[in-house]
Amino acid sequence: MIGNATHMRIVTWNINSLRLRLPLLARLGAELRPDIICLQETKVPDDLFPADAIRDLGYVHIQHRGMKSYNGVAILSRVPLTPLDDTPDWCARSDCRHIAASFPMGGRPVELHNFYVPAGGDIPDPDANPKFAHKLAFVDEATSWFTGRTSHRTILVGDLNIAPLEQDVWSHKQLLNVVSHTPPEVTRLMAWQACGFVDAMRHFVPPDEKLYTWWSYRNRDWKASNRGRRLDHVWITPDLTAALKDMTVLREARDWPTTSDHVPVAMDFA
Repeated sequence: MIGNATHMRIVTWNINSLRLRLPLLARLGAELRPDIICLQETKVPDDLFPADAIRDLGYVHIQHRGMKSYNGVAILSRVPLTPLDDTPDWCARSDCRHIAASFPMGGRPVELHNFYVPAGGDIPDPDANPKFAHKLAFVDEATSWFTGRTSHRTILVGDLNIAPLEQDVWSHKQLLNVVSHTPPEVTRLMAWQACGFVDAMRHFVPPDEKLYTWWSYRNRDWKASNRGRRLDHVWITPDLTAALKDMTVLREARDWPTTSDHVPVAMDFA
């Protein structure tokens, strides 16, 4: 059983507006029964965060960092959380893209980082597109910060807005110049991962197999076209690899009413 003394389930989901999709959060809780839910793009300022409704779902330990209309991250937990407050103000923008906490697992603390990396706009040129320049700078800063830390028993999740592997996109050739799969982004993301993490999702699905977590709203029939990308990730430090038990990419959530264009990813740990 997930959520008992021997197993823990952590879910990451870009919910694309928490208040709009609060009923879907309840559905996620009922279907997957996670112990911890990490949300991105909550799009709610802290003073309007629906904490009472979330506690009613059983997630009594809550951390959130939000702003009006954009960005926002949150950690919802059935187990106690200890805030990690020494995180940077990424790119000096105070734009609510990272939140971190520790929680007990197996009698010892685990550090959990929840990220929402900038999408980067449409033009893959940092000189012509300030949003793309911001994205590259953000990943560079994150890489530098984690390089300077001695990380162990650490989990990093979130919408990292980059699909790094050829089988993380529906067409490697056609998306090489499309933001989220361009070489400058991929190179930087892999350098960040190399700071001391392994790709927990690819522990269960080999790198030569397709794996997606996002399908555009522009696709009228997302399932038929299946033009997906893996923008959502779960990384772990190598010392947690032996604790990995199972993974679920909840594809059916893409068909929920008024849903996000991302689907939840659940990772199970012993």
